[in-house]
Amino acid sequence: MSKTFYITTPIYYPNGEPHLGHAYTTIATDAVARFHRLRDEETFFLTGTDEHGIKIVKTAAEKNVEPKVLADGMVAVFEGFWKEIGISNDDFIRTTQPRHKSSVQEIIRKLLASDDIYAGSYEGWYDEGQEEFVTETEAKAREFKSAISGRPLTRFSEKSYFFRLKKYVPRLLEYIDQNPDFIQPTIRRNEVVSKLKQGVEDLSISRATLKWGIPMPNDPEHVVYVWIDALSNYITALGYGSGDQSLFDKFWPANVHLIGKEILWFHTVYWPAILFSLNLPLPKKVFAHGWWTSGGKKMSKSMGNFIDLVKMREVIGTYSLDALRYYMLRAAPFGSDLDWTDADFLKSFNELKNVVGNCLNRTLKMIDRYRGGVLPARGELQQIDRDLLAQGEKLAALIADAYERVELQQCAELPVQLARLTNGYIDATEPFKLAKDPAQAGRLDTVLNVAARSIHRVLIGLLPILPKKGAEGLSQLQIDVAGKTLDWLYANPPGAGIKLGDAQPLFPNVPPAGAAT
Repeated sequence: MSKTFYITTPIYYPNGEPHLGHAYTTIATDAVARFHRLRDEETFFLTGTDEHGIKIVKTAAEKNVEPKVLADGMVAVFEGFWKEIGISNDDFIRTTQPRHKSSVQEIIRKLLASDDIYAGSYEGWYDEGQEEFVTETEAKAREFKSAISGRPLTRFSEKSYFFRLKKYVPRLLEYIDQNPDFIQPTIRRNEVVSKLKQGVEDLSISRATLKWGIPMPNDPEHVVYVWIDALSNYITALGYGSGDQSLFDKFWPANVHLIGKEILWFHTVYWPAILFSLNLPLPKKVFAHGWWTSGGKKMSKSMGNFIDLVKMREVIGTYSLDALRYYMLRAAPFGSDLDWTDADFLKSFNELKNVVGNCLNRTLKMIDRYRGGVLPARGELQQIDRDLLAQGEKLAALIADAYERVELQQCAELPVQLARLTNGYIDATEPFKLAKDPAQAGRLDTVLNVAARSIHRVLIGLLPILPKKGAEGLSQLQIDVAGKTLDWLYANPPGAGIKLGDAQPLFPNVPPAGAAT
């Protein structure tokens, strides 16, 4: 392998259990990582937890435990759930780990050496939920409430160290203009540019009243403010600032930071400015996805529409993990807001079951019934055969292009569209009628072969999103995906004369009255 690919989730606050929003970001990142591994690219997928800051301290105090005890317990839940749902991350970074702490302090030393950090004092408004300082103008415009949570802002005053953020705004605006794919989707890029042009203040990067954090190396009475601490994880996990930077040298800059839109500003303004100061290249793309609602309303435990661990496990137990993965990624164009409803979930599940699962099942059953389970060779092609095969030939390139643009809804839908075409092809060619006429034996062979080749491509296209069900379906076609690349899989359809496996339903037969939540 020569090409590398580095993708990250944000690191999550472990002040509560993972919910649908966490799972969405992580599953989306997992699908992209799986695609690039299948392309035989050396892939590094990072996730983790952001364990410092006032939110952790407050939650720990409410529970009457130390912050580290709270973090350790919640981190175990995060790591356990990611394993439970088959997340293929290569590393899990914790901001309380010694490897991260020492590297962050080295980053601070470098910023101090370049005179991009100076001592000062801060007085103003603070959004505790976002760990963000808010200008007086912004606070007034928001009626002194958080733009994200709606909770009241806190008046805050103390000595602080500052990063010279204003210094890098002209360079950042120029970079964004020259690299239109850096911030995606486009609507988010426009938001960042508009806000940057309104002007920014230098960034407070330390807290003297908070002791839960990484001490400033030049002044241990201060701890590093959460955003410099948290954002640095993308390079500290690769060994930057440590004795071994081999991973950093191999994988940086990141190909994609995949985040929720509520933390876009920090990733596309603070983080690039820090990297400019460190003389490091910027990530190639920051993609901000939308927010989930449930039944058209903001998720709330009191309203009973919160999609938490319990409810996700119920869905997985009833419909399968891959059904949940598929629904998440097809629910809306990636980057848009999404709304979970039982009806939409069931529509998505039935699409998988009745389009993809049924296409495979009926193809295998016909081959079993008419040819003893042995895939026949195809004969002379008619236009309808060539048309379907041509659609299958296009699929690999279309999907690759969609993954490059992080258009994950397209990545989910394109293979299903081919399955739908294949079902239509079977309906139009009517193999059951051909089987009744011995003179049409050659034509029946061709139809069976073309249908098998087409569903083979469908299942390959779905592998990054449906890793379990895709592999199960391909195994029924006598294709073992273990250790195989996309190029190999596409180039090696089931061959004529091969005895195919027995047709087994890919998805469970759930009664119509079933509900997703």
